[in-house]
Order: sequence, then C-alpha cells, then structure tokens
Amino acid sequence: MQLYTESLKSYKRLKTREVNIGGLLMGNGHPIRVQTMTTTDTMDTEATVAQAIRCIEAGAELVRITAPSKKEAENLQNIKDELRKRGFTTPLVADIHFTPNAAEIAARIVEKVRVNPGNYVDKKKFEQIEYTDAEYLEEIERIRERFTPLVEICKEYGTAMRIGTNHGSLSDRIMSRYGDTPMGMVESAMEFLRIARSLDYHNIVLSMKASNPQVMVQAYRLLIQTMHSEFGECYPLHLGVTEAGDGEDGRIKSAIGIGTLLEDGIGDTIRVSLTEDPEFEIPVCRDLVKRYQSESPNDGKSAIGLPDLPTSGLRYSPFEYKRRTTFEVGNIGGKQVPVVIADLSKLEKITPEALISIGYTYDAITDKWSIGDMAADYIFTGKAELDFALPGTLKVITWPNHWEAASDKEKYFPIFDIHGFVGTELESDRMNFVMIDCFDDDTSINDFTYLDEVANDPTVVLCLSSKRKNAMQAVRRMFMELQTRDIKNPVVLIADSNWQTADEHLIHYATETGALLLDGFGDGLCLGMSRESYQNAAAMNASGRNYLNNATAEQFINNTAFSILQATRTRISKTEYISCPSCGRTLFDLQETTAKIRSRTNHLKGVKIAIMGCIVNGPGEMADADFGYVGSGPGKITLYKGKEIVKRNVDSEVAVDELINLLKENEAWVEPA
Repeated sequence: MQLYTESLKSYKRLKTREVNIGGLLMGNGHPIRVQTMTTTDTMDTEATVAQAIRCIEAGAELVRITAPSKKEAENLQNIKDELRKRGFTTPLVADIHFTPNAAEIAARIVEKVRVNPGNYVDKKKFEQIEYTDAEYLEEIERIRERFTPLVEICKEYGTAMRIGTNHGSLSDRIMSRYGDTPMGMVESAMEFLRIARSLDYHNIVLSMKASNPQVMVQAYRLLIQTMHSEFGECYPLHLGVTEAGDGEDGRIKSAIGIGTLLEDGIGDTIRVSLTEDPEFEIPVCRDLVKRYQSESPNDGKSAIGLPDLPTSGLRYSPFEYKRRTTFEVGNIGGKQVPVVIADLSKLEKITPEALISIGYTYDAITDKWSIGDMAADYIFTGKAELDFALPGTLKVITWPNHWEAASDKEKYFPIFDIHGFVGTELESDRMNFVMIDCFDDDTSINDFTYLDEVANDPTVVLCLSSKRKNAMQAVRRMFMELQTRDIKNPVVLIADSNWQTADEHLIHYATETGALLLDGFGDGLCLGMSRESYQNAAAMNASGRNYLNNATAEQFINNTAFSILQATRTRISKTEYISCPSCGRTLFDLQETTAKIRSRTNHLKGVKIAIMGCIVNGPGEMADADFGYVGSGPGKITLYKGKEIVKRNVDSEVAVDELINLLKENEAWVEPA
C-alpha cells in the first residue's frame, strides 16, 4: 500500500509546494500558520476591523472575512484600508459561497480567496441524478467556464486561493457519483485543482473539512495520495474540523482531527473552529502548533526513527475505519465499547466522595450508588483494598502485592510491567493488565521474546504507552507489530500529560490517543498527569482560580476520556452538538443560542443536534446531525430532521421550544432526571 506520509516511521513534515499569501509564505517547510475568521457583519467596517485587530494581536497570521455577496466583497477594500492605516499588514482572506461575482471582486482586493467547490458553480438541492459520462464531462466544462475568470484574476493580482471542500456541502453531482464519502470530497477539490493547473496557476491551498474527525482525517490522507499519484507533488493543506462546537468538546474534537494529521507531518496552516469569539481560537491553534516547534517542551516531536514497517505492509487501511480485531477479556475488547480507567493513585485517601468526580454518587440514607453516563469502568489505585463497598459496575486495578492481599478477587485485578508479568507466578486467572513502554531500550523490535510470552493469553489486557518524543507513532508501530504477529489481546491506551494548562492537557490527550482510535486501535483509555501537573491543578483549584473549569483533576481527566471516545465515535455517552463558529452571515446570537439549547438537551445521550447560523452552514454542513436548528432570516429559524425541513421560519423567541417539540415527536426526548 502506498504511504500517505513518511511519519509512519518517524516524524517528518510532508513536503508541499510553496505558496505566497501577500508576502506570508506557506508550505515547503515554512512554519505552520495559524488563522481564524471574523464573526461580525462584513458591512460593519469598524466592528470587523476591531475584531480583526484583536485576532491579529492574539497571534493570527491570516484573518478570513465572509463575503456572501458583491456588496460585502466591495467593502473588503474599506476594511483592508483601515487595517493598513492602523499599521496592520496581516493578509486577509475572503470567504466565498455561491457567488462567483463576489469572488472576482474580492480577488482584486484581498490577498487570498476561499472558494467551496461544492457550491461555487454546482447547486445542492439534495437530488439524486444519474449522469452519463458525457453529461458529467459537460458539467466539468461548465465549471471550467465559470471558474477560469477567477483563476485569471488571481494570476494577474498575485492573489492566493484556497479550494476548500466541506463534507456537508458536496454538490448533488458529486454525491450522485461518489456518495457522501471522503473520496467524493477529494474529487470535488481535484476538479477545481486540475483546472487551475491547466491554466498554470499554482498559488493554491486545499482543505477537506468535516464535523466528523474520522471523515476529515481520511479525506486529507486520500487527497495527499491522489495528488502524489496524479501530479507527483502536493499543495499546502489547511487543516480544520468544521462546526466543532465550544468549550472542551470543541477543543477535543478539533485536536483529534487536526492533531492526528499534524502527528503525521501533514498541515501547513490550521484553524480551530469554535463557537466562541474568534480571538479565543488562536491560543488553541498555538497550543496545537507549538508541539511541533523546536522550542516546545516536547522538542518539536523530533524525528526519532522507529523500526522499518512490517515487510508484509500495513495490515490496516488509513483511509477507512475498521476496528482492530481482538478477543474479550472481561468487559474489554471484542465488540464492546472502549472502557475508561480513572487514575486515582495520586489521592492520599480514596473515599466514596472521591468517586463523585468519576461518575458515581453515594446516597448514605438509601445505601445506594447512582451511576452516571460518564462513569469510569475501572479505577487504578496503586493501593491496598479499599475500606468501603464499591458500586456494582466498578472494578479496581492495583499493584500485584495489593491485589494478592485483597479479599475480593472478583473486583480487584493486578497490573504488571511486561517483564514482571513474564517472570511471575502471581497472576489472576481472570484478568491481568500488562504494561509495555513501546520501543524503549528494553522493548526493541529485535527482542520480542517477552511479547511472545503473553501473546493471546486469554487473561491479558495489554496497556501501551511510550516515553518517546514521537509517542503516538511508537504506539502505532507496536499495533502494527501486534497485527503482523496475529496477537489479538485487547489494548488500553495510556497517555500521561506533562503540560500545564487545561487546553494543553486536552490537546495532548486528544492527539496522542485520538489519532490511534481513529485508525481503529484501542479498547480503552487511561489518562494521567505528571505529579507536578497534578499538584499544579490542585493548587490552582484550591486558590479558587478558574482552572480545569473548577473541576478536580480527576473529573477533568475522566470527562476528557469520555469526550475523546465520543469525538472518535467509538463510545457515545452524551449529546453531541455540531455548532458552527459564527461569521458575518450568522442570523442570531450563536453562542447564546447554543448555550440555551445545550442547557435544555444535554441529557439526551447519543442525539446529535446541529446549530447553524445561516443557510450556508446548513443543511449541508449538518449532514451528520439528527436534528438541525438553522438561521433562515433575521429572527427566523428553520428546523430540520436529518436533511429534511420540518418547520420553516419559526420565530426565534419560540424556536428552542419548537425544537424540543420536534425531539418529542420523533421519540428522541426523555425527561431530565
């Protein structure tokens, strides 16, 4: 199988063409650029300029502004002039949907235009039309005629272009031939790229955005493979997860999609799409990017080589999701959802109250436990048997000496390092957790006799981690070895964070484990913090500062684990919100409305609700959602079930109530507890 990246063996940036965006160089080894998009009305020059300045001062290297019609495109000149007058030279990007005339105006003013191939020429009416080859080619020629003038203007003015495919806005023509697939996304962009290349225009960046990180990652990988196969080169790539949402969920979903590709050396510019003010996106972008810079604590993920790939090639496809085949050990592996292991070992004493932070609440009056949807399946204590009765579903992992002394062998299980397990006669006949530090000095590829000792032992759950700087690649390479040797033991992914801030922890956990889960690897998660990070979190909480959203470190880590599983679609435990980041097209207060809908519906486990500011982002961009709340005019909302309109032009004052009624009518509603 052709490799889409050299980073399957060691970290190395993908080589791409160099693009010039108003003097800002991108691709060809230049730093990964960070950008965002304004949310103001483009016709409000002062507000847009003020917001753009806040974004630039936060660190944005490009600022995108919506231009849905000719008048907004023309006003870009006033915005640009005012920014330049105030001494800001950051390149501006015009965001175009549906309106080629607006793009042609904007291309003469700003440094870059973004076009969406799904709606620049093609229309989307959600119709299935069968095309003959001749009819399909006729449509391509129609695109060429309408797209060529923009290309010629960009060449004349030195304007860069992003060909930005969105999963939810693929045209009916593409959908009819390729379906709602990553390959359809790739072909949508390639049609425009082929036209541009035929006109000798190469100042191009491409993107493959989706609200589902799994689809997004597969599409970028396929795009790279397709460009190399067809052209022998790759154009710079803009990374982003659309409609990621807000808060921790938005950051985790973005980090899983963007971080997975950055780990592979893929990506020349990123934008984190949060339903928050755009200047708050930039610190998250910077936290993602700094992991790959030499001055970062991780030393830029230095290109530490791993053993060569198996001579038999990859035993999994990086272009489609298929979970690794494993057998069951207890409730881990097989077809069961991944488990969550909460690390409580840093608590001085574990009490019933300590379990509140991981989803268990004890009522002393009734002597009963209440178990939440995000209750951890196991706890690691590293201590002797606890002095209170545990909830019925919760099990304990501890060191072998404490396990041996425990009276309840139904709930307590030992954990060993690999060498300790191979040499012991002290083991459970039910379940043993066995840790492997992937490709450290003691576990080189040339000395896997220890692995053969535990291979396919029906009691063994492997726990993979790595202290290497390229930790994710090391663990992934170990999974390849397990597949090559036909070892089917289930695997828990272990990731510890040495970072400091909440955002840094979220990004680290989501990148290190999310990248593996997206490739079908992993039957459980155990996240932890270094002692220093843990103490820092505890100290900041004690002082009353808003750190980790005022949660305990244990609660923060537990919630993060469940959020990672939700974002990778491997375990659904809560409501999912597909919420656009707002822009100048938005027809209502998106942040306020999202918070209102979330407060009314966040108990609906597994329901996906899209909240879209305008018709550009819906219904297409909510392709993944069960229900949709979409701005259709000032003060007006249209409600969707899937892609079908259910109610048009509902007054925004009652629209949330009408959404609740829609959920009830479709048996998607349960009363909150």
